[in-house]
Amino acid sequence: MIAPRLFRHLGAALLAASVLCPPVLAATPEQRAEAALKAAPVWDGHNDVPIQLRGRYQDAINDFDFADTTDTADPDADDYRKRAMHTDLARLRKGHVGAQFWSVYVSADLEGDAAVKVTLEQIDVAKRLVARYPDDLMLATSSADVERAIKQGRIASLFGMEGGHSIGGSLGVLRQMYAQGVRYMTLTHSRNTSWADSASEPPEHNGLTDFGRDVVREMNRLGMLVDLSHVSDETMLDALEVSRVPVIFSHSGARAVNGHERNVPDAVLDRLKDNGGIVMAIALPDYVSEELRQWRAAKAGEEARLKTLFPANADSVKQGLADWEAQNPTPDATVSQVADHIDHIVGRIGIDHVGIGGDYDGMPHGPEGMEDVSGYPALFAELVRRGYSQGDLEKIASRNMMRVLKQAERYAAAHRGDLPIEYPVGK
Repeated sequence: MIAPRLFRHLGAALLAASVLCPPVLAATPEQRAEAALKAAPVWDGHNDVPIQLRGRYQDAINDFDFADTTDTADPDADDYRKRAMHTDLARLRKGHVGAQFWSVYVSADLEGDAAVKVTLEQIDVAKRLVARYPDDLMLATSSADVERAIKQGRIASLFGMEGGHSIGGSLGVLRQMYAQGVRYMTLTHSRNTSWADSASEPPEHNGLTDFGRDVVREMNRLGMLVDLSHVSDETMLDALEVSRVPVIFSHSGARAVNGHERNVPDAVLDRLKDNGGIVMAIALPDYVSEELRQWRAAKAGEEARLKTLFPANADSVKQGLADWEAQNPTPDATVSQVADHIDHIVGRIGIDHVGIGGDYDGMPHGPEGMEDVSGYPALFAELVRRGYSQGDLEKIASRNMMRVLKQAERYAAAHRGDLPIEYPVGK
């Protein structure tokens, strides 16, 4: 039995300890996001720096400073060069980006040999950019490379072709693009190809042609990921039927949250779960915010109305549209809305099927609070507030993408002895 005097001494000691050692404060959402991103840095599915280098500098980058691009705005320009770039080494670090698919996009208006030539030039400039910053960037062509780069504190740099026009209708070119380091191909961009339908044009093939199905099969054999961002719903479904490995949507949202045709419908999400693939959530405001999408439609309708009322008076149309915009301010896309897309995908098909694909430097700006690549921690802090665990955050950041690439690599290794799919040339 403990004596009453000892109780008094213990009570006094506990009171003193409570004064001297207050309870440890719970980690903030920002701190929890930081911990998750330190354990599993962001593997971003799509960044358009290479086409910025072509448009701004004609791919002559020996004097280009990628350490800091915040001063790259040109106030005299009348196009995208008016704004500063979204990406540089400092902001990639701030955003906890550990692996990046750099898009070697070329215009979908290019076809055949011209598209192939310019795609090779874009691969070249991306490789030269990576080589100029060996302390920060590392060329990666495999999951093992990505793991090694992250362990070394460098940003793993992989390449993705944005549009099947980049192979000029040739499986031989597809194979050579893989040899050059390309690890995914988006089957279309904003125009149909001769073998696949885009989301942005009326369909010509009702999905994939027989050749298009062989493109998917050959990509599986090589270990090149099939990317279904930008393609029509029918192309999505056809590719999911053919592919024997998980596919990706490198930069898309959920159509149930924002009805844009570039986003993924629920029927496709359901098939994606069976396939094992992932949707890498986009930050492009028009695909994120349904309010903004509806605003743009209303603006287009008002402009059409004014042009009907004043067919010969451009000044009246311009003034009327300015008055309408003053009364109807542009809605801002938000970090919360990006999280809404992730919530929907997770709620529909599970935590294993979502990643991150910002589309920075391929859009005017990101959502408020995620205007550039430094904004990813804000998104992950928002996910913490919504109840996502550290394990969940790590999967979204990069572990899901790592799983997908490893599965593609295992399939390719198992089928290394398969003969390439051939089509006669020169006929």
